[in-house]
Formats: sequence, C-alpha cells, structure tokens
Amino acid sequence: MCGIIGYIGEREAAEILVDGLKRLEYRGYDSVGVVTEDGRLFIKKGAGKINELKEKLGLAQLPGKRGIGHTRWATHGIPNDVNAHPHTDCTGKIAVVHNGIIENYIELREELERRGHKFKSDTDTEIIAHLIEEELARSKSFEMALRKALLRLKGSFALGIIYTEDRDHLYFVRNESPLVLGIGNNEMFAASDIPAFLPYTNKVVFLDDGEYAIVDKDSFVVKDLETGNIRDKKIHEINWTLEMAEKQGYAHFMLKEIHEQARAVKDAIHGNLEIINKVAEEIAKYEKIFVVAMGTSYHAGIAAKYLLQRLANKTVLVEESSEFRYEFEDIVDENSLVIAITQSGETADTLAAIRLAKKNGAKVLSIVNVVGSMATRLSDLVLYTHAGPEIGVAATKTYTTQLTVLMMLAIALAKKLNTVDRKYLMNLEKQLQELPKYVEVVLGYENKIKTLAEQLVIKRDFFYIGRGPSVATALEGALKLKEISYIHAEGLSAGELKHGPLALIEDGVPVVAIAPTGKTFEKMISNIQEVNARKGFVITLGDNEELKKVSQVFLKMPKIDELLSPIVYIVPLQLLAYHLAILRGNDPDKPRNLAKSVTVE
Repeated sequence: MCGIIGYIGEREAAEILVDGLKRLEYRGYDSVGVVTEDGRLFIKKGAGKINELKEKLGLAQLPGKRGIGHTRWATHGIPNDVNAHPHTDCTGKIAVVHNGIIENYIELREELERRGHKFKSDTDTEIIAHLIEEELARSKSFEMALRKALLRLKGSFALGIIYTEDRDHLYFVRNESPLVLGIGNNEMFAASDIPAFLPYTNKVVFLDDGEYAIVDKDSFVVKDLETGNIRDKKIHEINWTLEMAEKQGYAHFMLKEIHEQARAVKDAIHGNLEIINKVAEEIAKYEKIFVVAMGTSYHAGIAAKYLLQRLANKTVLVEESSEFRYEFEDIVDENSLVIAITQSGETADTLAAIRLAKKNGAKVLSIVNVVGSMATRLSDLVLYTHAGPEIGVAATKTYTTQLTVLMMLAIALAKKLNTVDRKYLMNLEKQLQELPKYVEVVLGYENKIKTLAEQLVIKRDFFYIGRGPSVATALEGALKLKEISYIHAEGLSAGELKHGPLALIEDGVPVVAIAPTGKTFEKMISNIQEVNARKGFVITLGDNEELKKVSQVFLKMPKIDELLSPIVYIVPLQLLAYHLAILRGNDPDKPRNLAKSVTVE
C-alpha cells in the first residue's frame, strides 16, 4: 500500500519524483524518500508528509537524471527516519523501494547477517538490497543477480531498483503489487498508479505478476522473472486528463470527487451501454453466483445481491474476499459465477479470490475502475466503472459508479431472462438515465448537511439503519464516518435493532434512517419509532413526508425506485462524513492508518 515512482530521462529527476510522490501520497504518508544517481547515490528520506519533508530535507534538490522515490504505509517497522525507503546494501551502490510484504524476510535476514551483512532498519525491504549485493558477487551481470535474488522472495512486491554501476538503466519488478510504466519522449517513468506521471505521459504499460522491466530513457524491455525471457507488452493510452486528477478549487480531493458523482454516474452509464447486454448474455445461465469484494466495494456487493435477486431471480452469496479464498474452495466450481468488485483492480484479497475462482473453473466477471489492472487481466469478463482517477482514500464516486454498473447488469439480466414485468423495467431504465439529475439535487443539500454536522460534531456514536437495498447504504454511510471523522459508527439492518443494538440507543444518540418508499417502508417506520422511544436523535432520508413526523431532521430525497436509491442516498451521507471530519480537524483525503489501495493481505 506504499507508493513507488521512478524516472530516467534528460531532466533533473528529483523534482519529477517529488511531484509524482505528491500524487501518490494517498497510498501512504508515514514517511517519504528519494534517491537519485549522479556518479553516486544521493538519498534523502524521513518520517512525515511530503510537503513538510520537501523543504526540510531538500528532496527536490538532489542531483541526477535518474532516480526512484517512495511514500510509505508501514507494515514492518514503525514509521521513522531509518525505516523510511529507499534502503541500500552494505556497499551503498544498490538502493531499493518496495510496496508489499516479504513473508520470508526473517529467515533471509538471519542468513544474510550470518554472512556478515549489516542492517540499519527494521523493515522487510532492506533484505532485498542485501540479497542482490550477495548474488552480485557471484553473477555475471546485475540483471542475473537481480533475478536470482528476487526468486528467493516469498510474498508480494513491487520494486524500484537503482544501481550506481549501471548508469543507463532503472529496474522495476512486479509480483502481486501494482506497477505501471509510463512511456514518454526521451524519458521513462514507473509508478504504483498512473496519476503519478500523468502530467508527462498517458502512454502506459502494465506489468504482470512475475515480470521485471529494464528501463532506459528511450526504451524498455519486460522479461519473465522465472526464465528471463522477453515478454511482448501492449502500450495503452489512458484517457484521463491531468485536470481530472487535480482539486480544481475544492478544499480536498474527497469533496471534489463527491461533487463529480453526477458526471461519473453518467459516464458509467454511457460507457457500458454497448457491452452490458453482451455480458448479461454470457452470465445468464449461472445459478450459483458469488460476489467478492472488500470495504466499500463489499457494500456495493451487498446492494448487488438485492438487485440480482429481485430483478433476475438469482440466488447470490456476498462474501468478503479475505474469507472467500479460505471458506469456499470446495464450493466454487465450473458452474459458478464469481463477480469481483474492486476499484483499483489490485486489491490483494480480491485478486486471491479471483485466482481461486479461476483455478476451480468458475466464470469471473470483474467490476473495475482502472483499465489494465491485474483484475482485468485475470478475469473472463470486465465491466469498467469509468469513474476516472479517485485520489481521496475514502471511496465516493467509485462506489456510486459500481452501483450504477451493477444496476445496469441486473436490468440487462432481467431482460434476457424475462423475470420482471417489461413495463416496470422500462420505468427503471428511464430512472437510471435520470440518475445524474437526482445526484445533482442531493448535492444541493450540502449547506443544510454542513449545519447538521455542526450540531452533531460532539457526538461519539452513530447508528445507520436501513432495510433491503438500503442496508448497503447504512453500511457504507457508517464506514465513511469511521474512515474520515474517527467517530464510532455502526451500519445495520433496521430489523436487527431489537436483537441487541437497541441497548445502545439513549438520549441524543444519532440514528440515521435510510427510508425510501419500498417493500419495507412501513417496517422502517416501526423501527424508527423504536429509536424514538429511547430518545435517540433521528435523522431520516426518504421521499415520504410521513417521515417528518418521526424525525428530528428530515432530508427530502428525490422520488426514485428503491432499487436505485443506494446510488443517490449515499451522497448526503458522504457529505455528512466529510463535514464532520473537517469540523474535527481531520484531513479527509488522508485518514490515519489507511491507504487507498490495499495491495497486501
């Protein structure tokens, strides 16, 4: 979950590396470091955020036209100056930056220490530099030493490596952690994510697991780590603009991305109109359907369950990817459809679930935002969300576009299988096309939500309740609050209240009730009354004016089908979490202890 950047070309490397690290800081901000080469290695690194350390350490003033950089999310060793990357070998000629976890680092470190190697840090990364040094003493070339060393590693790793004796090249390696090359004019880039080098090029090459790249300023070659054989790689052109990855006047990326949701939902619809029916045709026969995801994407999976069950009459099991690979190995088979939902396409647990599904012969459909990511290359079928780059750690527009694509898929399946009244489906499709307008309406509630946040900022506990598809909204609303405001929150089915959680409702405790008109609206009213009887502070989101009578705060939502409501109803809850975070002095773009893309298990 760290961020890697590399540059080789005709310009001074340090400024480009620091600029790229700023764009990657959402992947980790415990510490930062840069190494460049100009006859020897120049290294500056330390604990803290990039803007602080850029001036304090002079990160951008290092000499040389090639280098690598790193922004860290700690896994091994506390965040401090010594544990910050890059890490070097005993000679000081090899430097390494690393995203991932080396599972056998303890035994390797003990072996290297017995052979006289001296370690400075507590990280698993430092062993890589020493392993290469060890192999270099008995290999004909640096490339051979690199391969021999890395083949000894167990775990996940994306690596950037620089060696003083090879002044024309940089080396990059991928195994279960994302890494992409950027192809420029007389310059080359590498990074954990495309926005890091988007100001300079939109031409990219995605590395696959078990591949390494040797890069000079004019060219690259990608090889298989196991054999050393050259791999043919396709150059992709990414249609994201630099402007899409900038704040555009908003105080934070998260707020910008919340306000981009009307456009993002529209793009998700238009981007899938031609392909959605073909995908539905491919998966219509499957009766055993598993949805696997983590975090926010898991909540999209919860919504998918209701969509596919109600519209396509499918039985759907939703499971966290981290559990799926251990609990369902003997159940998933060639008669199974696995729908994997992952924003980045690089989520480690979800990739593991995909691999298990493929091994067992299942059909895999992935819902992904990032073109060319590992999930897209492992899957049989892919639907892209077309959300564009999302920089804020807390997912917003990627969630609503996931829901949009899943809704389109459920409608297409219902058409194919003829499981729902055609007139009803036509109405659903009409409302689907109007979703951007509905999102714009609720974005207009921001001032009211900000005032509500000022009233609630002192609260320590929140509860979010819903029924049917709104359970997903309750879960996601609570997660957004926890992620960025650091206020305890629980999302749950409203019917579960009386089975335990009601014991925690007392005078003034905020309870957010998501209550669109639908199958269980009357039941929701009863659940809200249960909260009122315990003097909870009820905030309702719904389209029925009856909710005013049972609420302290009522947000009138657009009249929309219950199945579509999660796409619209989550927006006010994102805004509430954002403004509570601001009032509490938190940076919503960089919540503590979290990273954007969870690329280690």
